[in-house]
Amino acid sequence: MSISCDMLVFGGTGDLTLHKLLPALYHLHRDGRLHSDVRILALARKKLDRAGYLALAERHCRAQVARGDFSVDTWQAFAQRLDYFAMDASQRGEFVRLAHHLGSGDRRVRVYYLATAPDLFEPIASHLESAGLAGENARIVLEKPIGHSLESARAINAAIGAVFAESRIYRIDHYLGKETVQNLMALRFANALFEPIWRAGHIDHVQITVAETLGVENRGGYYDHAGAMRDMLQNHLLQLLCLVAMEAPVRFDAESVRNEKVKVLQALKPITGMDVLDKTVRGQYGAGQIGGHDVPAYYFEPSIDNDSDTETFVAVQTEIDNWRWAGVPFYLRTGKRLPKQTSMIAIRFRQPPQQLFRETPLEMIDPNWILLSIQPEESMHMEIHVKQPGLDMDTRVMQMNASFVTTDEATLDAYETLLLDVIEGDRTLFIRFDEVEWAWRVVDPILKNWAVEREYIPTYPAGSWGPADANRLFDSDDQAWRNEL
Repeated sequence: MSISCDMLVFGGTGDLTLHKLLPALYHLHRDGRLHSDVRILALARKKLDRAGYLALAERHCRAQVARGDFSVDTWQAFAQRLDYFAMDASQRGEFVRLAHHLGSGDRRVRVYYLATAPDLFEPIASHLESAGLAGENARIVLEKPIGHSLESARAINAAIGAVFAESRIYRIDHYLGKETVQNLMALRFANALFEPIWRAGHIDHVQITVAETLGVENRGGYYDHAGAMRDMLQNHLLQLLCLVAMEAPVRFDAESVRNEKVKVLQALKPITGMDVLDKTVRGQYGAGQIGGHDVPAYYFEPSIDNDSDTETFVAVQTEIDNWRWAGVPFYLRTGKRLPKQTSMIAIRFRQPPQQLFRETPLEMIDPNWILLSIQPEESMHMEIHVKQPGLDMDTRVMQMNASFVTTDEATLDAYETLLLDVIEGDRTLFIRFDEVEWAWRVVDPILKNWAVEREYIPTYPAGSWGPADANRLFDSDDQAWRNEL
């Protein structure tokens, strides 16, 4: 059971809170993972009383929680923890009201979860301090993206760091809370089987794909200023790359794990100048069909400018310039309005050095793969060659499948895991600022190059796998994007 604390969620009526955070906290309550004295206070500008907010929260939790997991009795008990406070977080004077509402309690752990636009991070931190709400037992949680460039990220960190020590700042990337992502570290570092082959000389290339069928939905105002590079690649995909490529930490604690991730980001070869044209592809979805339904082009989505040049798809080829990975290309891609919702790490191994099984033509020898599915399922698949039944000595590919969760195991979702870690003060799965800084150093030169080339952005039909030009990133003709497990 976690410790006693107050959790204050700024942006309490937003999609993140209603669709992710409250259902996650409900699950933690249901499973007995929250201390009996944990209190949850949602804060937002909407003029609601507590009863009105509880009705809103219940409606959304019922929609997000599986029908068999939602219990009226459990909800009523959970609702006893939940309260609402209407305030404008941009106004300093509102925090005096908040302090009065909270009363004395400096000795309690207070978690401030900023489920808000990034431009509110700095004023909220400053106002918390001015109202005496940022004592040494206070922790602050920041949602991605941290800034929109290296310069803005540094400014945000300086402002937050002036109020909260680094040890009390939790930069959240919900992908790091997913079971498969955590299992990637267990797969690599708890099994001597993989260590000798997890390197250049054995691995041909690595692909990391995060594909979404959805468009911008009601996030158009934010997304049109962010795009796929800032929204997904700069954080989620680079974090996954770090976990694939990092060296074993000296111990499994927050600083040791994060030290190794930073080393990977530092070793990424810069993509600048003409390399941006050769190593990156961007695109924007046009009209098309997904699941048999017509969907509009990006520039017809709500809150999007008709002449927007924002990318909804990005693919990058990059390389890690260190001893383990030199010469191994990493291919990263992410996009909206793609044919299926999936997040996958695909690791392709090199072909055997000699063709022994001559009954199988060389061109039919498929490579070995390790496929890590992050969503919608959380599992690992290995593709290996076995003998084809019969008299001839030829081979076929067999897929060995392993789910990371058995049917009788109750697992925590990503936000459940991360919220519990914040309450308990475990920062292992959170991002240190130098990780944010090095990630921006990777993508900033690309974004600046694209900003010069604003006249034209390629389009791809909704329901396709993105611009066909993304295929030119591969180093050889026998490499191609892996779209299925």
